[in-house]
Amino acid sequence: MGSLRRSSDLRWGLGANTRQINNTTTSKSPTTTIEFSIHLLPECLEADCLLGHGRLKVGAIHGLMANETLLGKIHELSDVELAALICLVAEEHCIIDTDPDVLDDLVLELELVAAKVFGLSHAVIDCSENTTLDDFAHSILTVEHSPSRSASPLITRQDSGSYFLPTPSFHPISSRSPITDNFPDSKSIANVIIAKNLDEAPVQMQIQALELMRSKRLYTKSSVQNAPKRFLFIALLAGGEGPRLTKHLNEHMFISHFHDPEDGFPNLDEKFSDEDSISSVVKKSPPIEQPDPMFWPRISVREIELLTQKSNQTTITVELQQYVHNIVSFLRLHRAVAGGISAIGTKHLGKLAKCLAPLHGLEYVTPSLVALAARKIYLHRIRIVEPENERSMQWGSDVEAIKELLEGIGPADVIEDVLGGSGAEAPL
Repeated sequence: MGSLRRSSDLRWGLGANTRQINNTTTSKSPTTTIEFSIHLLPECLEADCLLGHGRLKVGAIHGLMANETLLGKIHELSDVELAALICLVAEEHCIIDTDPDVLDDLVLELELVAAKVFGLSHAVIDCSENTTLDDFAHSILTVEHSPSRSASPLITRQDSGSYFLPTPSFHPISSRSPITDNFPDSKSIANVIIAKNLDEAPVQMQIQALELMRSKRLYTKSSVQNAPKRFLFIALLAGGEGPRLTKHLNEHMFISHFHDPEDGFPNLDEKFSDEDSISSVVKKSPPIEQPDPMFWPRISVREIELLTQKSNQTTITVELQQYVHNIVSFLRLHRAVAGGISAIGTKHLGKLAKCLAPLHGLEYVTPSLVALAARKIYLHRIRIVEPENERSMQWGSDVEAIKELLEGIGPADVIEDVLGGSGAEAPL
């Protein structure tokens, strides 16, 4: 049972004390750093579990060993891997932010995470103000199955099924239209969609992305493309704070996470480890291949479903429910917050807290998990008020004094202020 008590350096993060939030430990791996704080099963609860009836059934022992193995896998995940896992468990979608200089590297890292860690298909769309709905519809499709040369019948170059498929370079974007084209039967919506610079896309495309996430369908004039059961939409943004997507799309996003470039790109580094040196690798790397159906991922679909089931069975007490609502109330009343806090954010807060519990080996929600969830739920939802609209201006405050007060305050500062000593009081 030693692995249940061990701590890792997931700064989302693994610690030994369930009542502490900010304490983190140091890992030997420089790439395993996450801003979440995962607190493991207390020894007293573990002892009661093992010794309460004086014996364990064989099935219970096997279950405990399986849980230990799964927890061990979770502890080894990097920050973006854990963010993706949480969204897959919750069946939600996320925003991942990073510095503009490493945005392309993070795209490749996320592709490898989808293929190697979870064994899921992926698609990347590079958004800009010129991106059309046609581009979006065609970019999110991936080849579901392609015949091998040894198993396929003889195909001539003149046949429609030729191996020499036309590349996008021979077809201008304006000629492609998902409204009129018939999508091939061999293509389907990818399990993981990485939307790079989604905040730069036109409003119509962001609305289309929201509709895809809500209905898990892509409607065309000639067909309907259904998203797979395991479906994750990642909005990959570069720099900035607060809401940057359209209002309803931003509210629909489950969590937001900032990936510090200093945390590295472990899967990308491993991919190029066979090269003479990382510096010799050309920046424009070839596309990441889709996962082989025979490939065994590090986190299987069955394990994701198990975590989903455990999160649905996680209990939360009345005191914890009150703590959740106190946090929301303090955020709504904070003088630096403009526009309030939405109801869907409150719903997501409780859902994330319950999803984090099984990752810690717990069957119940603790105050530290609620505070941890708040840091990820509201980071992209809080909008800082303009000085002239700050509420104390109604009673004659000086606008210059308000500007000085609000200078440098961001969503993260507001959250820490509410979770601190002057905000909501955590139940013991």
